[in-house]
Order: sequence, then structure tokens, then C-alpha cells
Amino acid sequence: MSQTFLVSRTDAIGDVVLTLPVCGRLKQLFPGCRVVLIGRTYTAPVAAACPWVNDFLNLDELLKLPEAEQIAALQRHAAAAIVHVFPNKLLARLAQKAKIPVRIGTRNRWRHWLTCNRLVALSRRHSPLHEAQLNLQLLQPLGLRGTPPLAEVAKLVRLQAPEPLADHWHQLLQQRRPGQLNVILHPRSRGSAREWGLDNFGQLAQLLHRAGHRVFVTGTAAEGEELADWLRQNDAFLAADLTGQLDLPQFLAFIAAADGLVAGSTGPLHLAAALGRHALGLYPPIRPMHPGRWGPLGPHATFLVFDKPNCEDCRAQPAACTCIRAVAAAAVAAQVAAWAPLPSG
Repeated sequence: MSQTFLVSRTDAIGDVVLTLPVCGRLKQLFPGCRVVLIGRTYTAPVAAACPWVNDFLNLDELLKLPEAEQIAALQRHAAAAIVHVFPNKLLARLAQKAKIPVRIGTRNRWRHWLTCNRLVALSRRHSPLHEAQLNLQLLQPLGLRGTPPLAEVAKLVRLQAPEPLADHWHQLLQQRRPGQLNVILHPRSRGSAREWGLDNFGQLAQLLHRAGHRVFVTGTAAEGEELADWLRQNDAFLAADLTGQLDLPQFLAFIAAADGLVAGSTGPLHLAAALGRHALGLYPPIRPMHPGRWGPLGPHATFLVFDKPNCEDCRAQPAACTCIRAVAAAAVAAQVAAWAPLPSG
């Protein structure tokens, strides 16, 4: 009978993407095992898109149940171990009550001393390692030895669109001429990252349009409302405004069918990288937000960062970060122009 492992990452989409190597490495360490990802409702499509994940346990739905049913739901998986990649005190307590044999957490979370029986010394804040490498260190109690090089880890960041792209979006992308690129710009970060700025994204849209490429803007419906004036000002340079029009499964399918995406350190950037598309991330040099820690991982993933060693000037006023805004739109456009057109994913 194959073993089952629970991997808990109950925060944002980009964080979940960079946890996929944990799922993939479990498959390597325990061939034939089942991996169940525990996450929030909005990350379920990411789990469905990952070839290493066999099932998804929705924490939001789980916590609606009475405690006895919560415990029973965990017990039904008959898991050999649970890996708390992102600490959640309620889930850690439930896993203990469900008597999951191996419960892995970090030593520097005091609650894990009460609920976990395998503690890993892991300090993220000042580590030189990438987030995906840090996540993998939690597999030490299950037999992982050493820290795999980033190139090896990147191969385990893999997604496949969970459903076909709707016909009208497919036809929209197919309207490009030979040599044209379908480029997605995702200007907002929902507060998860330093922003490059709408003025820069506007210049980039204009430069890409002048170079003959097709520009698509994505974001949530709320972000679309925030961008309304900017979208009107740049309408002549855009092939389509897609803000608020794609749910996450269709967003994944759209990214997989486009050539690439430009964004800050956001979930969509990491999705594009994991889907094997061109993914160009825009970063500040400040630690721990720099690309050495949070850069996109994938076969066509790259980043641009202002050359100013570990800038501290913007720490007090993150919204006014001048370092990331100093990345020139012309430099970004030049990187995009060098992309080779990719077959639809």
C-alpha cells in the first residue's frame, strides 16, 4: 500500500507554486506515494495543475466542520506524515489530534514544539537560499540530504493547464501574425510585492506595441477598476483588457497559450514560469524581497533588478520604492523582444 503525505501551504498562490518542489521531491523519495496538498480555496486550481499532487484538501472547507469531523477528515487520508511548510496553528493542532505519525514543523515556531514531533532548524529571513530550497529543507526528517542546487529544484516547479482554454480566448491569441508575441502584463501585486509602477507599464505597453507585439493586461476585477484610467490612456497599445474576465483555471490556460508574462514578484509570474512560458520578473534589490530569494523558477524564467546592492532606502516606505521603479521600460522591452515564440502549452 502506497504512503500518503500531507503538504500544508495555506497562503498565497506564488508561495504554493514555490512549494511544488516539496511535492515533487516526495514522489522521488517515495516512488508511488500519494501527495495531498492542503491549501485555501483560491489555490485549488494550482493543485489541480500540478502533476505531483494527487489530491487537494481545502482548509477553508475543513474549518467549517465541527472539530470531530475535521479530525476524521484528516484521518481518512491515513497519512504517514504532514509537512507544515506554512505554519497554521489550527491545522497543526488538528494533525496532532488526528495522530498523524510524523508531524514536521520548524523549530523557531514555538507552537510547533507543542504539536509537531519532528522539528527542523530553519531560519528564512537571513538565508541566502531561494524560497523553494528553504521549503525543501523541511523534508530532512523524511530522508532529504543536503540542499539541492537551484537548477535541480527548478525542474520540480511544474504546472500544466488544468482545463482547455475557452474558444474565444484561443481565437483571440491565434490572431497574431508571424513573428508577433502575445505578451501578458500583470501590473498589480495586491500588496504582495513592490510594484514597478503604472507609468513604467504604460511605457512598456507602448514599446511592445510599436515593436509589433500584442499586449494583454490581466488582474482581478477590483484591480481592473483601479486601472480604469490607465487602461483608457493605454487602450491604443493593448490587444485586450482581461482584468476580471478569467477565473484561475482559465487564467492558467491563457498563460499557457500565450508567449510570456511580465510582472513583479507575484503569483501570476510564478504561474507563468511553472507553466514553461517566458516569465520576466521585476524586483528590488532589497533583502529578503530580492530575486535570489523569490525569483521565478522555470525553463524560460528570468528577472531584472536594479543594480544597487541590497538597497535599504525604501524599507520605511515600500509604496515609494525607487529601486524597482528604476528598472527601465526600454530594458524590459529589449528582454521581451529577445523571446522566442513558444508553442501553446
